[in-house]
Amino acid sequence: MSIFLIRHGETALNAAHVVQLPDTPLNARGNTQARRLATRFIGARVTHVLASDLARARETAEQVHATTGGTFSLSPTLQERNFGRIRGRAYSEFDFDLFGPTYVPPEGESWDAFHARVDRAWDEVTAAARATSGDLAVVSHGLVCHSIAHRLLQLPAGCEAPRHWGNTSVTEIDAAPPWQVRTLNCTVHLDDGSADDPDAVAGL
Repeated sequence: MSIFLIRHGETALNAAHVVQLPDTPLNARGNTQARRLATRFIGARVTHVLASDLARARETAEQVHATTGGTFSLSPTLQERNFGRIRGRAYSEFDFDLFGPTYVPPEGESWDAFHARVDRAWDEVTAAARATSGDLAVVSHGLVCHSIAHRLLQLPAGCEAPRHWGNTSVTEIDAAPPWQVRTLNCTVHLDDGSADDPDAVAGL
């Protein structure tokens, strides 16, 4: 059995390189991406879809669930890193790296707090996988995907966790330890031209 770790579709703030707000929905391109993602799972054995409860992840997950059926649940533990008061501001407004190892956004999460929450989220994911008779689809966010891949998964030889995770990218993981990755950050379902900018910075 497999766990499919998926990043949400594009939003207007993604495209504008603005720190995401919690209620940001998918834009038109993101909805197209989510529909294309859903076609990837036609005939698949996904029997449960688990998603972050933020709008952009929930809307992406709903498209997958409409194709796969089964059960559906939301978890706030799968939310993107909380950037506090800087949410809604353009990356270009800052003269430092928002993703730097020592930066703590005001009223937001430090990296340590974020990674600790991701660890709890991964515990939820693996528990859901054990309780699911088929495959599990998990829809979350770019930094969450990176945190999981970089720290918790067994990547293919010679691979590193990518800095940029494509919108609606799919990472397929064995649903048992050591959490071997079979497919990493794959957007082949977007070969119709709906893929996001390959030169985009690390997204939320």
